[in-house]
Amino acid sequence: MVGDGVDANAALGQDNKALVLDFWKRLDSDQADERASAADLLAADATWHGHAPVGSLDGPASFLHDAWEPLRASFPDLQRETFIFFAGVSNGRVDGDIELDGHHWVTGTGNLRATFAADYLGIPATGTEVALRWGEFCRVVDGVIDEVFFLIDIVDLMQQAGIDVLPPARGADGMYPAPKAADGVLMDRQDPDESAYSLDHIRRFIFDGLNGFDTDELSSMGMADYFAPDVLWYGPGGIGACLSFQEFEDLHQAPWLHAYPDRKVQNLNALFAEGNYSGGPGFAGVLATHTGEYLGVRPTGNTIEFNGLDWWKREGEVYVENWVFVDMIHLFDQFGVDLFARMREQLR
Repeated sequence: MVGDGVDANAALGQDNKALVLDFWKRLDSDQADERASAADLLAADATWHGHAPVGSLDGPASFLHDAWEPLRASFPDLQRETFIFFAGVSNGRVDGDIELDGHHWVTGTGNLRATFAADYLGIPATGTEVALRWGEFCRVVDGVIDEVFFLIDIVDLMQQAGIDVLPPARGADGMYPAPKAADGVLMDRQDPDESAYSLDHIRRFIFDGLNGFDTDELSSMGMADYFAPDVLWYGPGGIGACLSFQEFEDLHQAPWLHAYPDRKVQNLNALFAEGNYSGGPGFAGVLATHTGEYLGVRPTGNTIEFNGLDWWKREGEVYVENWVFVDMIHLFDQFGVDLFARMREQLR
């Protein structure tokens, strides 16, 4: 039987979804004054955490001026394609214990389809349509958005512009599709028991599975217990997609753990679920020592922080699809490698 608190959270989640959809609608408007009105839906002290080199910005005015308007100037006819959308109450884990922080979140991901009309961050405009991968997590407090985690796939955009700043991906390039069942946009309330189970399941997967690696055997993580044999794992530009569990192990997991054998998921910024979908942002969400070669970069011995976003779809006891963002620009900066400098060298 659903308790009053669970029912109240579900109702608030529906209100929060409407708020975030309104926020995106205003941002996507062709009218500058309508885009500016999106600030009304942000807290006065809201923080926006974005992709490198934009970084974190404080306050609505800074977000609009330094992040959103430059993006819209380069992609003026932007159309948002959303194929995952849900809300939930964040739960995490601190020092092995479950922490119920009670924060309300809304998330979405998909493609921003637009004509690449003007250079963006020095990436030369193509004049053609591009599909800009985006992902976002919005925390809602007292009817306003007070924190946002947002990434776009800069390496993938470079690839669409004909620029390769990384070695050929081990996985399949250019794959960031909607869920196979086209069921990722959760506009209606979901079964609270299903949502609760999804949240418990993703906590076990992350903190007991991923963090269970013994730095020697891949099997120590128990990923085969959590991923379907035909799991579809959609990685970022530079890593690519893996279209089975075997590909995931061979093309991504083994090289990743060779480079960062001590990597460990930290206390994420949020972790929540609705229905059979779950997700979370982690800026410095994983810490590791760079002790092995990775994508052509020799080990630096540096301590690395990973900024990323994840969404998972569960069927029964296993995940069948996983959409993954990693801020590759930020990652390579920590190796002492400037991917924008590599780009400029190619453009000479």
